[in-house]
Amino acid sequence: MSTTLNADNYVVFTLADTLYAIPSNDVERMEMVEHVTPVPNSLPFVDGIVFSRGRVVPAINLRRRFGFTAIEYNIQSRLIIVANENRIVGLIVDSAREFVSIATEAVQPAPDVVNGTSGRYLRGVANVNNRVFLILDIAGILDASVV
Repeated sequence: MSTTLNADNYVVFTLADTLYAIPSNDVERMEMVEHVTPVPNSLPFVDGIVFSRGRVVPAINLRRRFGFTAIEYNIQSRLIIVANENRIVGLIVDSAREFVSIATEAVQPAPDVVNGTSGRYLRGVANVNNRVFLILDIAGILDASVV
């Protein structure tokens, strides 16, 4: 007798040589990073704004958000447009071009070691086919009080 596992679909991206995943139902689309217009006095992790399909969208640099060294955008850089609680933002990542289905049972809580600020960004961790994915919580990333 086989058991059917519940699975969720995720968009996978890399950031500082680490694999991250966000639920695909939070993602509106992915685009190349083109012109980002800086905005004075914005939060340190906000690179500026972009125009995406006629809308002004804040662009969050996830490297800066997570405390990594920022790098120049390149041909692999992607802007992942996400929606959460009536907010639309773009997440700038090193690269993104993969979708993966992860069984609900494969997602484990984030280890206690990351219980500080970084723990607020993580929904869990999954190991699928010897690949570790850090599953992100979009609401935590967008919470400006978590700096």
